[in-house]
Amino acid sequence: MQLLKASRKKASIKMSLQGPSGSGKTYSSLLLAYGLCNDWSKIAVIDSENHSSELYSHLGGYNVLQLSAPYTPEKYVQAIEACGQAGMQVIIIDSISHEWEYILEAHASLPGNSFTNWQKIGLRHKAFIQAILGSKAHIIATTRTKQDYILNERNGRIVPEKVGLKAVQREGLDYEFTLVFDLNMKNSATASKDRTGLFYGKPEQKLNIETGKTIYDWCYAGIDITPTDITPLIYACSTIDKLLELYNQHPQFKEVLKKEYENRKREILVQNHTV
Repeated sequence: MQLLKASRKKASIKMSLQGPSGSGKTYSSLLLAYGLCNDWSKIAVIDSENHSSELYSHLGGYNVLQLSAPYTPEKYVQAIEACGQAGMQVIIIDSISHEWEYILEAHASLPGNSFTNWQKIGLRHKAFIQAILGSKAHIIATTRTKQDYILNERNGRIVPEKVGLKAVQREGLDYEFTLVFDLNMKNSATASKDRTGLFYGKPEQKLNIETGKTIYDWCYAGIDITPTDITPLIYACSTIDKLLELYNQHPQFKEVLKKEYENRKREILVQNHTV
């Protein structure tokens, strides 16, 4: 074990925009993306929303990768990898709700024990999340929320107003993201989770290119990560899952630290065998 002084490292942002249909998730994501990289050609949209991202093609020459049903986790993983290999700096996944709906349907269709089946199907979902976290690109994932209506008084009349409720994704997924914006039907956003400290507790705002630039500045205000920073984290991993998560989070060091990862994997397997 080695005690190290805390320091923030440079990192790509992993953020989520969640809200009901019509709240401006796709449009806001594109503006944020341009603020993050200042180059439309380095932005890719993984589109499972029936070509909705192409409605904003007037903004610039961004790239679109269309997904069709069934929306399996493996399709999303392949799409993320394809965007990374093409040198995309920002990947918008619009939306990740379809993946979760597929997972729920796939689980329900499996015969046998529900708990055991969930363990199997859950591994596929976990691989999808690891692909997001392990990507070197900035990731903006949109998430649909279940819609409902509330009654509000307006000009002396009671009128229904559409609101967004629970996100259509696995419970607790928001903890995986650095930043989560909730969008309302006025296309304004508030931060429900914010590890950057830039937006939490601030009034609702329109997300735009300047917002993306602010996030970019935060991402690159830290120091560069080196293999020396990762090595102690490898030996601090107590399970294979945690080791794999670390491995995917820093793909640039996979070859350099291959021996360290393999050594720690053997140590964990031996420990588990002797317990």
